[in-house]
Amino acid sequence: MFDQARKYAWYYLNAKTKSGVHSPFVYDLVTQVLEDKTEYPEYAAIEKLRLSLLNNKLVTEVEDFGAGATERGSTYERKVSEIAAKAAKPAKWGKLLYRLCRRFQPQHMIELGTSLGISSAYQAAGASSEGKTPEFHTLEGSANLVELSQINLKDLGYSWVNAVQGNFDETLQPLLDQMEKVDYAFIDGNHRKEPTLRYFEQLLPKCHNGTLLIFDDIYWSKDMSEAWEEIKAHPRVTVSVDLFYLGLVFLREEQAEEHFVIRF
Repeated sequence: MFDQARKYAWYYLNAKTKSGVHSPFVYDLVTQVLEDKTEYPEYAAIEKLRLSLLNNKLVTEVEDFGAGATERGSTYERKVSEIAAKAAKPAKWGKLLYRLCRRFQPQHMIELGTSLGISSAYQAAGASSEGKTPEFHTLEGSANLVELSQINLKDLGYSWVNAVQGNFDETLQPLLDQMEKVDYAFIDGNHRKEPTLRYFEQLLPKCHNGTLLIFDDIYWSKDMSEAWEEIKAHPRVTVSVDLFYLGLVFLREEQAEEHFVIRF
């Protein structure tokens, strides 16, 4: 906890506002996406779902393949309300994912870590806001969470989101082999350095100029901080935006390499 607080203090002291951003691309990102206070109608439906999940006392069996598991693939029981409270991205960050997808309109999308489908819904809503139905695959290790998320996404009108169940180590590459390209990926499911870097490297061959990659909890641990630094240093990464809880990576060949820490 102390280390997390120390990292946040560093972030807060070093983070810039729009007045300190001189890149036109990132300035537009800050003013038109990060600072967008519009209450889009999709927000209310998704937050209504979140509220119902926070009050759902159903107990379900969950398989955990991530960094929090005592043993890879271990199974334990959790209340749906507990998962909604602790595992789902808070509304502030879900809404940001919506706005990013609304802004960049990705049509070939991947999410690693579905959970109950709240973040999936925000991203699906943003990417389909102009009437297109993107190719969106969301990967989740736990079979029961896949089932619950599919119910939630269907109820919200996003039944076209494709859920892939299984360990990311086994499901990501076969999925990528079937995809033409990746416009957008949200990596939120295994908060360890080696898998995070491996998923990044697996995604890169399908990425193109303009692809957006988002990494969750980049300061969650020393491991994740190291992974974030290595990702930023990759020669294909030209623009990164550090929001403390999320790290945004843009592959933009036309832009000189720049890394930003932005207050959000």
